[in-house]
Amino acid sequence: MTFPDIPAVALGPWPAPAKLNLCLHVTGRRADGYHTLQTVFQFLDHADQLYFVIRQDPVVRRFGGPEGVPEAADLCVRAARLLQEVTGIRQGVDIYNDKRLPAGGGLGGGSSDAATTLHALNRLWGLNLERDTLAGLGLQLGADVPVFIHGQAAWGEGVGEILTPVTLPQAWYLVVIPAISVSTADIFSDAELTRDTPRMTIRDFLSGGGQNDCEAVVRRRYPEVSAALDWLSGFSPARMTGTGGCVFAAFGSEAEARSVERVLPPAWSCLVARGLNRSPLLTAAPDRQASHEG
Repeated sequence: MTFPDIPAVALGPWPAPAKLNLCLHVTGRRADGYHTLQTVFQFLDHADQLYFVIRQDPVVRRFGGPEGVPEAADLCVRAARLLQEVTGIRQGVDIYNDKRLPAGGGLGGGSSDAATTLHALNRLWGLNLERDTLAGLGLQLGADVPVFIHGQAAWGEGVGEILTPVTLPQAWYLVVIPAISVSTADIFSDAELTRDTPRMTIRDFLSGGGQNDCEAVVRRRYPEVSAALDWLSGFSPARMTGTGGCVFAAFGSEAEARSVERVLPPAWSCLVARGLNRSPLLTAAPDRQASHEG
């Protein structure tokens, strides 16, 4: 989707950062079909950039955003309309999404966009809802939305919404992006997915434990992801984030990550980013008008 020019009156940019799942264990399945998880979330200093033009009518419109996603299904639009529904606010918004995170990559782009929209409109519409309230609304949109609302690296349980803040090494990551989009629903419905991994503790993870239970299924379904994991593991232990298809490895410095980036096979794209324990959304000061060049 081509990103349009930003109106001079737009407020932003508001960052919608990527996340990594540093591990992902599937520990069971609930009666409602959702899976219970244990995971560790950390943010990256690489983000979509959102801009907002407040309207004095209730219309919500989207410009830019993820390729192939209808406006009504876009999580930014759904977040804005949910906030209108819950609060009765009669204002609307035009949302401009400079989309930089891949769809279907396991980096949380759609969930992060929704969280940033809730944060921004809570402020720009003058709603003054508490962060826990926003997180509860976000959970209606997706299990990963609450961690982006709270904005702290976290140990996640339940369906990923029960969060305990953690302090992690802020490594440099090389994230390899195969040219595919992975369906989370397909992976979690696969009969061969492990669903009974024994529960572990935060201390177990910090001592070097953990894996991604979805990797085996994604490797079988998506040979490109399997190849990326094998290639990246030649430089540093590699893991898939979420249900894929992005894979990542940690490095001690940006220079080390860049040296591997330079030999990346041409079939893939990648990004190099610093891990963050605090989301840039919480420290952004986006009240200024947009300076985007278009």
